[in-house]
Amino acid sequence: MPTTGIVCVIAGVLGAMTAVADGDPKVDRHLAVYREKGRFGGWPANHGIWSWGDEILVGFSRGWYKDLGNSHHIDREKPEEFLLARSRDGGRSWSIETPNPPGIFTGASGMRHGKMPEGVRPESLAELTEPIDFTHPDLAFTVRMEDANRGVSRFLYSYDRGKTWRGPYRLPLFDQPGILARTDYIVNGKRDCTLLLAASKSNGKEGRPLAVRTTDGGLTWRFLSFIGPEPTGYAIMPSSVKVGPHSIVTTVRRKDPPRSWIDAYRSDDDGSSWSLVSTPEPDTGEGNPPSLLRLADGRLCLVYAIRKAPFGIYARMSTDEGKTWSPAYTLRDDGGGRDIGYVRAVQLPDGKVVAIYYYHEGPDPSRYIACTIFDPGRP
Repeated sequence: MPTTGIVCVIAGVLGAMTAVADGDPKVDRHLAVYREKGRFGGWPANHGIWSWGDEILVGFSRGWYKDLGNSHHIDREKPEEFLLARSRDGGRSWSIETPNPPGIFTGASGMRHGKMPEGVRPESLAELTEPIDFTHPDLAFTVRMEDANRGVSRFLYSYDRGKTWRGPYRLPLFDQPGILARTDYIVNGKRDCTLLLAASKSNGKEGRPLAVRTTDGGLTWRFLSFIGPEPTGYAIMPSSVKVGPHSIVTTVRRKDPPRSWIDAYRSDDDGSSWSLVSTPEPDTGEGNPPSLLRLADGRLCLVYAIRKAPFGIYARMSTDEGKTWSPAYTLRDDGGGRDIGYVRAVQLPDGKVVAIYYYHEGPDPSRYIACTIFDPGRP
């Protein structure tokens, strides 16, 4: 089965953070997955990551670099492409692929910044008619959003490790103003899958996390619950793992200006209700999404970027299913500024973790897709 990779700070929760491992994580190497002069490579967390042993597939965006001051440095007047990167040796080397059929993620006429092509209405998205086998050994499943505040989301799937894709199919709105989907799902059975998403808030702005579920292979989906109360700022981009037969831990990107942080919630009834259990990272600078893994030894591993000096990629560990967390381990702190992160990570059969994110160092204007391979240590 593929591995996937999303304003209340309680003093007692933060005070409970302690070191939980004797062997600290050790970085094996950093390398580039995709790097091209004058280009912008970005946002793996918006696309998804899947793995089958030492084979890894990850999605990302490619655009053209343009200095936009305090915004993402992508030229918004030029097309943005959605590409895939594949490694067959545990992340040590990569090849870049165009999704097949061409344009399946972007629409036949092309798409910019996640929006539907001109002349294509969300209502024209196909309805799934054949149930998905979520336990297929070569499954890759992805969900995408239409707009950062309001819009219809869609899903696609592949039975050959992302070489060919079926879709896009329309995801319901679940009586919300908009669904802001990124790829975060938990397989419960052949036709049974839980999606962790975000919805537009009641005022139409982003966002508030929620859980939905299908038990008929994606033909129909039902709303389960919101994850936490509607925030003053936003709570988006959950990243989730199963920790028991009916238990899920999810980490959520939070922002209530001027603060940005990561919260962890737990459900013990398959996503029907949730409780806040901790704040693994109390300060992510300007904000960045989490990538949560359950390691083979049972620990939780959280990988994320911090958008404040020193800009970089960090990890924390938990031995008690997210109640307490280790201090932050620095995987790298050589970032050239705020335009970094959006991590997605997987664990290899040898125990090492491969983290994929976008990055830049020093004065180099290009944004590239980077990979860090590290040993997560031992409990």
